[in-house]
Amino acid sequence: MVQTGWTAQRWTAAFAEQAEMFRKAVGDADLAADVPTRPGWTVRELVLHVARFLETSTAYLRTGSRNPIGPPPAPGDLTPLEYLDVQLTEANELLPSVPGNRPVWTFSPAAPDLAWVWHRRIAHEMTLRRFDAQATVRQLVSTGPDLAADGIDEVLTTVVAAKIDGDVPNTVSGTAIVRPTDVPEAWHFSLTAGEMPEVRAAAPGEEGDALITGEAALIYYWLWNRMTLDSVSGDPALLGLLQVGRGH
Repeated sequence: MVQTGWTAQRWTAAFAEQAEMFRKAVGDADLAADVPTRPGWTVRELVLHVARFLETSTAYLRTGSRNPIGPPPAPGDLTPLEYLDVQLTEANELLPSVPGNRPVWTFSPAAPDLAWVWHRRIAHEMTLRRFDAQATVRQLVSTGPDLAADGIDEVLTTVVAAKIDGDVPNTVSGTAIVRPTDVPEAWHFSLTAGEMPEVRAAAPGEEGDALITGEAALIYYWLWNRMTLDSVSGDPALLGLLQVGRGH
């Protein structure tokens, strides 16, 4: 992991900020409207996705489970926005109360089984979905470079490993350099087929089989398949693996 200076407290604060903007955007939107950044999704589906995600992810923080937890039950008679509000309230109450070093099951083989992994995932999932909601109502707010840099680190160190930890063996190998232009952090991502990725700080001038550069927020949303980025070059198979947001 490249040290980005984030803590459970900072991720909790970021979640609260992003959640407030998400709730306003979906409240302003028509639930039947299409979400332009997620083809095939309506705002209703976006709201239900976020509510289910929060209910599932906060369950680990609430229980300290060391094993995977199954999907939550249907929300009953609640409307999508009522269901969302219940989960937002619970998350805002729970996140500050759980120490980042609490042992708990996490979703990636490359991540420690500690609660801060969920603090981070919840903050960035909400950031991503806030972007989706604001794009729908055409009220996009910029994402700060520090938050984006931490999100880049999460993708490279945690999410990619979760993506390739499946039944189909990964056959992609190579190295990628991710070098934002507006923050000091830069990453060297190395992958060997059949193994977990290795990530470290990239040295000045270091090269690889692929290069991703640009403002941190643009790289962040490119990795999550939310926008195009002209300053991407190199091995298309490796770049495709790094772009984790396909279908997410």
